[in-house]
Amino acid sequence: MNLREARDVIDALPADPDASRLFGQAYETADGSTVIPVAKPGAKPLGIFVVKDGKASYVPAVDAGRIAMMGILVGLVSATLAGVAMVRRPPWPDLHGDISRWR
Repeated sequence: MNLREARDVIDALPADPDASRLFGQAYETADGSTVIPVAKPGAKPLGIFVVKDGKASYVPAVDAGRIAMMGILVGLVSATLAGVAMVRRPPWPDLHGDISRWR
C-alpha cells in the first residue's frame, strides 16, 4: 500500500462522534495489508496504522488545505506589516531638508 492509497483509506473513514476508543476496527485490503484507523474520541481521524508483511507503519492524516491556508495567511500578514513599515519610515534617505537655515 502506497501513501496515496493510505490517504484514500483515511478519507473514506467516517468520523464517529460517539467513538470511545482510540483504535478503530481493523480492515483488510485487497493487497493483503491490514489497516487500523486511529482517532481521538469524538474527533476526526488522526491517521492509520498499515501492517503489511509483518511490518507496521503509521500514516498521519494531514489536512493539506489547512496547511495551505496558514501559509497564505502568514504571507498576507508579513506583506501588510512590511507595507506599514515602508509607509511609516521608508528605507530610502530623507530628502526633505530644511533650507531656511542657509545664509
